[in-house]
Amino acid sequence: MKHVELMDISKSYDKQTNVLDEINLSINKGEFFVLVGPSGCGKSTLLRMVAGLEEITGGVLKLNDEVANHLPPKNRNLSMVFQNYALYPHLTVEQNILFGLDVKRVNKKEQKRRLMETAEMIGLSELLKRKPKELSGGQRQRVALARSVVSEAPLCLMDEPLSNLDAKLRAHMRVEIRRLQRKLGLTMIYVTHDQVEAMTMGDRIMVLNDGKVQQVGKPITLYNEPANTFVASFIGSPKMNMGKAELFVENRQIKVEDKLTFHLSPSDLIHIPADKKTMIGIRAEHIYPATEQDATNYLEVVGVEQLGNETIIVFEELGGHLWNAKWPGQWAINLGDKVPVNISVQNFCFFDAENGQLIQPAYQEQNQEQEVIAQ
Repeated sequence: MKHVELMDISKSYDKQTNVLDEINLSINKGEFFVLVGPSGCGKSTLLRMVAGLEEITGGVLKLNDEVANHLPPKNRNLSMVFQNYALYPHLTVEQNILFGLDVKRVNKKEQKRRLMETAEMIGLSELLKRKPKELSGGQRQRVALARSVVSEAPLCLMDEPLSNLDAKLRAHMRVEIRRLQRKLGLTMIYVTHDQVEAMTMGDRIMVLNDGKVQQVGKPITLYNEPANTFVASFIGSPKMNMGKAELFVENRQIKVEDKLTFHLSPSDLIHIPADKKTMIGIRAEHIYPATEQDATNYLEVVGVEQLGNETIIVFEELGGHLWNAKWPGQWAINLGDKVPVNISVQNFCFFDAENGQLIQPAYQEQNQEQEVIAQ
């Protein structure tokens, strides 16, 4: 059943320029839905429109099949977790958590029941008498989360709630939030600019840019079949390597940025569009280390990032962009080395060079995905 529906939703502050342009979206009950995009793309504005904190300029918002455009926030049966936690410094943890229930005049016995259940679930039982200034960043985040959970609202909105935490705590809180969402059966709309959060947490993701929807789908679909070059470069870490491509059918070759040449088999030619100017994209993990015998190309190293379990190798610029490879394990590679690599045309995504739209996803990826599903 649809919990949230947005139909041609637009937002303008000056009645001339839309900061959000005809957003169409349906979110099912119990779904963890992530809005992701760069700063200024309109994702927080969209969340605030769902919450009733921003006026809707055009279109229709439905909550539980009822039009909610002019419904006040207190009547929308939702909770919200803000980026800055929005805790009252003069109140204790307990008072902060129960603040919304006090406003709604929930009886004290019910408040106590919800408080104890929520505090135990989120790990705040020992901190209820402290004030926010006595808490760490992660503990404050838990208080903000507990205040949302204790309301027992079926729809929870989160606006970049982990952006103020360090990397280790962010990873831990991602798991905690996802676990709570599943346990309580909440419908959650989660805003972030961090594509790692989006990929690891969302059932589905919507990518926004300049107020327009770029793609909506499952995380793995966006990774393997990005709708355009923006999604390809935004989803995935490191981002997808891109370059202009030129096809020579007679010689059965394809050239990337006039620097890399690849020989094509007859089956490769079937999958490559011959009638359009194209750009190719290839993921970092599909540029493989090679020996002199099986190398397709040699690339000059301009950077090496040793991460312990894997190594990121940064190669010379192609078409104004540095290319990256991601190899498992630890590699002793020096700056300036020309290393042999193996790159398969079957791992290329092809995009229209003029509008950036996907023409053909990597067909090796398609085949592998189909084999896994079949098994």
